[in-house]
Amino acid sequence: MHFLPDSFWYTVTWFGDSGLLLPAAAWIAIWLGVRTSTRPIAWRWLLLFGAGGALVALSKIAFMGWGVGSAFLNFTGVSGHTMLATSVWPVAFWLVAAHQSPRVRLSAAMLGWVFGALIGLSRLAIYVHSKSEVAAGFAVGLAVSGVFVWLQHQRPPPRLHWVLLVISICSPLLFLRPGTQAPTHDALGVIAARLAGVERPFTRADLMQGRPRAGIR
Repeated sequence: MHFLPDSFWYTVTWFGDSGLLLPAAAWIAIWLGVRTSTRPIAWRWLLLFGAGGALVALSKIAFMGWGVGSAFLNFTGVSGHTMLATSVWPVAFWLVAAHQSPRVRLSAAMLGWVFGALIGLSRLAIYVHSKSEVAAGFAVGLAVSGVFVWLQHQRPPPRLHWVLLVISICSPLLFLRPGTQAPTHDALGVIAARLAGVERPFTRADLMQGRPRAGIR
């Protein structure tokens, strides 16, 4: 990965940022919920995506608040960027190809999974996450999007206009400067510290140095 410039990896990693993908996930639910015939699909998406997002948030809060992690695995919580990317992009690509054959729709979803894996690699390249955290994020995201696509495999695909779908999913680009990170991680840190009753969140350095949880009170 070192043969590619850092600017490339920082650009790639931004496509997994919550500031871009949380609105994209919401747009997917909105478009699926517009028609009565596809409304159950929207609920499936919301439940699956919500479960994946909750798992990521809980893992981070558990670590930052109570130090629940693993020094051996260098694990401090599920990679949110990787989980979001592997959840949203496969489903978005699958919906864009909704008017195509089942093979094309599946290929579109696979392209999304490859993109999610690339975003996971970018988290390693810029030294934000460990391999275990990225692997966990990919597994959770794959479960979310994989189950969604599998549940729809034997059902008629939703008839959505791909142009409107692309425009809506990309709409955050009108308000976000590429590279701008949403303060999601910092917000979870504040929540974790308040819930645990400590002055500051537990960090990776605390974990790797074997610092006792009480030592940061």
